[in-house]
Amino acid sequence: MNNHDGFLVLTIQKNKDLILSLSNAVRLKILDLLSSQELNINEIAETLNLPQSTVATNVAILEKAGLIETKVISAKKGKQKLCKTAYKEILIQLMPEKTVADNTLEIEMPIGLYTNFKVSAPCGLCSTTGIIGFLDVPDSFLNPERMGAGLLWFETGWVEYQFPNNSLYQKKPLRMLEVSLELSSETPGTNKNWLSDITFWINHVEIGTWTSPGDFGDKRGKFTPEWWKLEGSQYGLLKRLMITEEGSFIDGVKLSSVKLSDLHIPEHHSIRFRIGVKEDSPHPGGINIFGRGFGNYNQAIVMRMSF
Repeated sequence: MNNHDGFLVLTIQKNKDLILSLSNAVRLKILDLLSSQELNINEIAETLNLPQSTVATNVAILEKAGLIETKVISAKKGKQKLCKTAYKEILIQLMPEKTVADNTLEIEMPIGLYTNFKVSAPCGLCSTTGIIGFLDVPDSFLNPERMGAGLLWFETGWVEYQFPNNSLYQKKPLRMLEVSLELSSETPGTNKNWLSDITFWINHVEIGTWTSPGDFGDKRGKFTPEWWKLEGSQYGLLKRLMITEEGSFIDGVKLSSVKLSDLHIPEHHSIRFRIGVKEDSPHPGGINIFGRGFGNYNQAIVMRMSF
């Protein structure tokens, strides 16, 4: 379980009990009610038309799980307990996790499950069935439906993903960290010759910058849904970022001298992967990140650790 700037990220592998605490209609109604206001037990019971004892029991469960916060204040008649939600948003990460080989672990992160972001318009997200939120409104990146995103784009800024640091549970030392994902530049319409400097960070260490050659729309992406207009970005290039003790590489070409040891991975319980476009870069040409259901590669963001 991780929290960051008001977001709570749960994984099925590690937080089954906490997730089960959400599998109750009353508790979900209480969380929804408290998302925009502080209320006491009586006020919650009256609003939801529930017995006070039912509300008190479920508030206690949510408080024990750390999903709501309470405080006792003075009232006209004794004391009252005020309740509020502890987080702005709760995300359940569906992370297919598998052992590729005896010395390799692989985790796939859906592109909509970023834990932090800062983006500028033009920007947007969409699933395989439609637009998520509103086009060119950065606040739409907070929309809970982003969990189903298959394509996201923005001009400048970044999105950050938090992967579990499973290297902590291996008896062998980490030899290589690799991240692969499908990327392109972003411009209104498409332009195969539209340069964009896309920068990568891991654990807040800048790894390097790759210049995307363009925003591709000459043909529909292999997995891009039919409803997505042909004038929009169709596919990207599958890029493989690899960090070893020899340095950092992209598709086998050296990107920088940043080494695996520079990332201090054993000191963290998670691995933060950030990707974006700097405002002051020579070619701030935007970014498209393709996930499952879009582009030419039916994958999201894959992190592979070799030991």
